Amino acid sequence: MAATAKHALQEIVPDISEPSRVRALLRLTFSRDSVSDKTFLADSFQEAPLKVVRAFTLEDGTALAHLHNVSGGLLGGDHLAMQVNLASGAKVQLTTTGATRIYRSREGFSATTQCNEVSIAEGALLEYLPDATIPFAGARYLQRTSINLAAGAGLFWWEILAPGREARGEFFEYEEFAMNISVSALGRRIAAENLCLRPRQENVSSLARLGPYRYAATFYICRVGLEAREWRDAEDQLQELTVSMTRRGEILWGVSSLVAHGLVVRCLARNGRELLPGLQAIWRSAKRHLYDREAIPPRKVN
Repeated sequence: MAATAKHALQEIVPDISEPSRVRALLRLTFSRDSVSDKTFLADSFQEAPLKVVRAFTLEDGTALAHLHNVSGGLLGGDHLAMQVNLASGAKVQLTTTGATRIYRSREGFSATTQCNEVSIAEGALLEYLPDATIPFAGARYLQRTSINLAAGAGLFWWEILAPGREARGEFFEYEEFAMNISVSALGRRIAAENLCLRPRQENVSSLARLGPYRYAATFYICRVGLEAREWRDAEDQLQELTVSMTRRGEILWGVSSLVAHGLVVRCLARNGRELLPGLQAIWRSAKRHLYDREAIPPRKVN
């Protein structure tokens, strides 16, 4: 098991010649009990500082797991990887125990990297609902995410980027934040996103980047196999909701169709207070429309 996980980590994280602090892999496999219709954590491999203590069962049989980083955040030179595999029919909710803090990169160390590989089998559903990512002053962070959806698979996946430690008056003092995400369904890529912000080299307040806003969020909503008409209805419904939450100069919401099997919602906000409640409202609306089920907000643990 350990040798296999080490090999997987070498494939996910590129070989970097600069010094690194730690290389670690978290691999989670979830399966569904066909008798009880409950999902359980069938297998896991964990290397410090990444940790999942256990999976909790929600009212609808979904397995809820909290992603821990026992070091308190991502340190300069860390190269971390996460693999998540959902078996057929599994329902999983992943969340963080708090905001993800990206600390300053130490001189001579490579950027912090996080590589995520996600596989969602037939009829399974993954809800990835983390708190915000906060890059501290001097941080360098590179993230790559690849998500593969089988027939009937579903996805709710959001990510929130903060400008820094706002309470300390720290805005855009990080060196680099780069995020790449690829979503594929039935072997065909349906979404690809590349975000790269270098506040000390480029003006993040330009209209081509964040403009007057400080926070950014992206929310992918997918279910493979639905007819185009159903996605048009879902988009119209979410458009109405996001328009009601938009206030120009304060917070902007927008909804777009993917080439197939889903939607993407984006948000720019001057502060983060309304961002998470807005994402939760969109999640609730979309889950009712696509699954005729209520969204269950994740319980937090320390």
